[in-house]
Amino acid sequence: MSVRPTEIKLHQQSRLLEIAFSDEVCYQLPYEFLRVYSPSAEVIGHGRGQETLQTGKKNVAVLEVLPVGTYAMKIVFDDGHDSGLYTWEYLYDLGKDQTALWQDYLGRLTAAGASREPQDDSDTCSHGSHGCSHGSSGCGG
Repeated sequence: MSVRPTEIKLHQQSRLLEIAFSDEVCYQLPYEFLRVYSPSAEVIGHGRGQETLQTGKKNVAVLEVLPVGTYAMKIVFDDGHDSGLYTWEYLYDLGKDQTALWQDYLGRLTAAGASREPQDDSDTCSHGSHGCSHGSSGCGG
């Protein structure tokens, strides 16, 4: 399947990346979710079973999204992480499988006795909104 985004929006207050695809599917991906499922070697390792559990990313923010050719984008997070290329197909799959992937992540955190909370929680903003912005034309049905 060859999918391409038709619109990408960052919602800084709700910490969501909203991405609409050419097949008219739209996903809202929380920044934390994107960070903990970064396709970088630092996160996924160099093979199955070499993943590094990402902890303390609840309040992570996106500073910048940079295009990479016509097939991907690079996300720069405020924790300094900026490696890994998010291909359009990878982002599509993250959106499609978001619920199962998120539950898997929470289960791995629990099993490791780890937390989503940052070690130094100086950022007190925690929005739980997962809805599209008012007036959004990309998503929202």
